[in-house]
Order: sequence, then structure tokens, then C-alpha cells
Amino acid sequence: MSLFRQSTPTSFSAEEVSSASLASRRALLKMGCACCFALAAPYALADAMTPEVERHLAAAKQAAGTDLEALLVLGRSADPNFKAPTPDLAKLIALSAPPPGKAFDNLYFVGGKWVSAWALTTSDGIILFDAMNNDDDAERTIEQGLKTLGLDPSHVKTIIVTHGHGDHYGGAGHFARKYGSRVVLSETDWTMMETKLEFDHPLWGRPPKRDVGVADGGKVRLGDATVDILITPGHTMGTISPIFEVRSGSQKHRALLWGGTAFNFGRNPDRLQAYVDATARAREIARQQGVDVFISNHSGYDGSVEKLAALASGGANPFVLGAATVERALTVMNECAQAVLTSWKA
Repeated sequence: MSLFRQSTPTSFSAEEVSSASLASRRALLKMGCACCFALAAPYALADAMTPEVERHLAAAKQAAGTDLEALLVLGRSADPNFKAPTPDLAKLIALSAPPPGKAFDNLYFVGGKWVSAWALTTSDGIILFDAMNNDDDAERTIEQGLKTLGLDPSHVKTIIVTHGHGDHYGGAGHFARKYGSRVVLSETDWTMMETKLEFDHPLWGRPPKRDVGVADGGKVRLGDATVDILITPGHTMGTISPIFEVRSGSQKHRALLWGGTAFNFGRNPDRLQAYVDATARAREIARQQGVDVFISNHSGYDGSVEKLAALASGGANPFVLGAATVERALTVMNECAQAVLTSWKA
């Protein structure tokens, strides 16, 4: 179903869209986004933790094994003595971008060292997942990365922004203005961005103007590609974790891009409970759909930069984790969230 008119023909469509008028914006929070600054060493159990908290953390550690340890940082705030560090956003943005790379025949990494962007190619253009921090990132990293990979940036028809934080929407305006790309967010996060941004920073581009809104269970279509919209509240209440098909030769895989990982919302039990519920639900959906590829919008969580380097040297595709490993990843996040929630209630 086509939901808007366009000046040039395209097969893009999005379902589950409701229109909303532009609300007046309130004062912006002068804070940096805590999306990914917790990526450091895994937690260590503290004596002050209750047996139930330790049980959840032990379950997370068991599920992580040795290949998913990066996700264990989520459990650190279960320690009552833990104090979250303040991110230096300028230094994070200034990190040299890794080379762009091809993860699958139709999925390419075009992001930075800290925050990722992914390009899904279709028969009628490109779907871009996230747009990094600002116009400079969009032009120098994403746009140039696409060109390096032999892709035409003008073919970016759709940008699916996983959630309403500036390190993911900041460069969307560049593509919207230059190429007429349509910008897709959840209705919930459009409203948050228009009324009261959770985080803001001078280094981030301004939130894009409301364009296409989607709801849980909706679909975004472009050419021969269909992206299932899974809303996974927690990181923001309208975080999108898209599910879509990727291909390597004759092999097809189901991929889940987890849209928001860190617990960056302060001591908010209701919101963390939403995260617990979202990871449990996503795990069941992943099981039902046979999802065997699990990626992130921050490479520190999924090791995408290292996997691209390994892929270039040949051998099995390291992005194909297998359904059991995808379930383990969601279990790690779920158990860490339960540990933190339990510690708050102790």
C-alpha cells in the first residue's frame, strides 16, 4: 500500500502508518547520548549483590560464552557501586572510520568506528539503516563509503532510523535534502523528537522533519525487499529492531538489527521492564523466523568491523551466527536487564 505521493516512481511502501501534526518542541536536554559508552570490560560480581541479581548475571555470563562477551557490559549497572562514565562525544565522533565493507550480497557496512550505518540494496534502490551523527558523517563516511563500494548514494530511497537519538538520526537530513530520501521512525519516537528530546548535543544534526511513521508489525517495502518492523521499547520507547532477508549467493538468511542496546534512561523500572519484555519477545520471534544473523548499530556490540576484516580473508561468513547464537544474544541482554531491574528493587 502506497502511503504518500512521490515525484518519481518507486516501489517503496510502508504499512502501519498514522499521521500526526507537528508538535511544538520544548527545551532540549543538554546531555550526551549514553547509547554505547558502556562498551568496556565485562562486569565483576560485587559482594553487595543479592543472590537473585547474581543468578541473573550468572545466566547472562553462561549464555554469552566467549563469543558474546561484549553484551555483558549491560550487567555492570546491577552493581550498586557502579557509576556510569560520562561519554566524550567529540572523541567518539572523531574516531577514524573503518573501511566500508560487504557483509552479504545485499547488505553493506558504511558506518563509523563508534556508531554504525548499514545499507540494504534492493531492486529499486537502497534502504539505509541509521545515518550517524551529522551532515559531515553522512557525507564523509556514509556517502563516500557507498561510493567506495560501488553504490550510488542517490539511490538511497529510504532511511530507517532505529531510534530517536542524534547519533542515529543526525545525518538523515543530508540525504533527505540532497536526494529526497524518505525518513522512517516509529510514531513514538517521532513524537519524542518533536516534543522533548531525551538527549541532545551541539555535534548532532537537528532531528529530521516528521516523515514516515511506523508501528509494531508494520512493513517497509522497497523493490524486492521487505523489512519487518519490530518495536523493542527500552533504549527509547519507540526503538525499531528491523528484521529482513540477507543473501550470500544462493543462501538466504534472516537478519535482526537490534535497534537500541544500552540502559541509558536512568533509574526507570517501568522502562527497564519494557526492555526485559522486548528482549524476551524478540527472542521468541527470532526463534519462530529462524533468525541467524544478529547485528547492531554500534560495532562494539556485534564486532562488525572485525567480522568484515575476517570476511575479506575468506572462509565462512562470520555474520552468520546461527539461530541458537542469536537466541543466546537476546538472552544475555534479557538476563542483564533482569539483573539490573532486580538490583533496583532490592
